[in-house]
Amino acid sequence: MKIEKIELRHVKLELVAPFVTSMGVETHEEHIIVKVDSEGITGWGESVAEGTPFYSYETVQTAWHVLKEFIIPEILGKDIANVDEAIALGARVRGHMMAKAGLESALWDLFAKQKNISLSKMLEGTRDRIDVGVSIGIQPSAEILLKKIEGYLKEGYKRIKIKIAPGEDIEFVKAIRKEFPDILLQVDANSAYSLDDINLFKQMDDYNLLLIEQPLSYDDIFDHSKLQKELKTAICLDESIHSLADARAAIELNSCKIINIKPGRVGGFTESKLIHDYCAAHNIPVWHGGMLESGIGRAGNVALASLPNFTLPGDISASKRYYKEDIVHPAFEVEPDGTMIVPTKPGIGVEVIQDRLDNVTVFKEAFKM
Repeated sequence: MKIEKIELRHVKLELVAPFVTSMGVETHEEHIIVKVDSEGITGWGESVAEGTPFYSYETVQTAWHVLKEFIIPEILGKDIANVDEAIALGARVRGHMMAKAGLESALWDLFAKQKNISLSKMLEGTRDRIDVGVSIGIQPSAEILLKKIEGYLKEGYKRIKIKIAPGEDIEFVKAIRKEFPDILLQVDANSAYSLDDINLFKQMDDYNLLLIEQPLSYDDIFDHSKLQKELKTAICLDESIHSLADARAAIELNSCKIINIKPGRVGGFTESKLIHDYCAAHNIPVWHGGMLESGIGRAGNVALASLPNFTLPGDISASKRYYKEDIVHPAFEVEPDGTMIVPTKPGIGVEVIQDRLDNVTVFKEAFKM
């Protein structure tokens, strides 16, 4: 397919409520929406680079720069037979996985639509529904947190994840376990701790957690191996994993027992599938993380999570969890049984609502042949 036009949109979506983590408070989510046109077909993708460099060194501005100046010129006007060819054209660019993933996801949508199959089928997914969980930001008190958890359980979510930070951790875990002794529960530290906090995590061993996500530095693999040796609870790596090579190193060092896959963090669906397959071969379960995507990115997440080794509920919440009004139709919903239906229409399987997209667009730029 000849790549005739690529459009980038810097979007800013207001969250239903502030989202608090150890990295700070978010009231809006800024991403890049990528649109690719070829031979009468449009593919949509989303780069999850944010407005700040707190989760990743990448931001909306850096991703825009790398896409505009280096990646788009390599494929614009080219006749490309598949996604792998596009990846090869941009291979000289080192890193910048979120920038690459935004364009790559649009190309996956494009080629799936060309073949008239769903993205899930294109990715070799095996499920028509996926199990979903919910991520809850740090709350002002245990009482407020417990009320939120009660509400999400009533909505059907199969797993609860809470964000933690030093001083806002073990007491919350204790309170949850007292009120909800049997729910699937995990905690996410977003790299806020060090090996000096090992006793804190040993205490968490007593509360039957599904996993502890990224407790140590965002770029660390080795020290996590030291921590995992001391714990019964599984460590899950997130920010440390940017490629199959990182996943292989983490598994060989016994740094974790579970891996969180986010296509935006690892460069797209192609690398995600490689990590998924390697983990499956080594009996390491994976689950799908979330980056507060709009319905465009969320559709891709649902499709990827339909692969067989995504055996734990992912952070793929309903559209209304974060946004009053999503930019796609139909919006994503959680079924009463705690699952989400995998779209079956061609490509990402949802339609972009143009006026809503226009309303959240801060800036756009188009690149033509």
